[in-house]
Amino acid sequence: MDAIGPARLALIVAFSLLGLFFTFVSMTGVIRLPDVYSRAHTASQADTLGAGFTLAAVALAAGWQGVGFKSVLLVFFIFVTNPTAAHAIARAAFEQGNVPWTEGDERR
Repeated sequence: MDAIGPARLALIVAFSLLGLFFTFVSMTGVIRLPDVYSRAHTASQADTLGAGFTLAAVALAAGWQGVGFKSVLLVFFIFVTNPTAAHAIARAAFEQGNVPWTEGDERR
């Protein structure tokens, strides 16, 4: 394994912190938002970014051997599947008759 230089280490730490931040934002949104539609929205967008940044940090730390290449493949897989799953959840909720939350709606 090769030595990690200071610039590469700084990128790994920055990507890890960004991944942690977006994952925390996603978690907070899923807990605090009022309906399934807004929860699916925050889970698909912020969680995808959180996983993407974290896996990018793993790829940088591992290099272009097997683990780094697999991490990049996982990023592309997550970028496709997370929004697709959120869309499927929102569509299922709509077909079940769940009404989107509007301003002034008391259910929370």
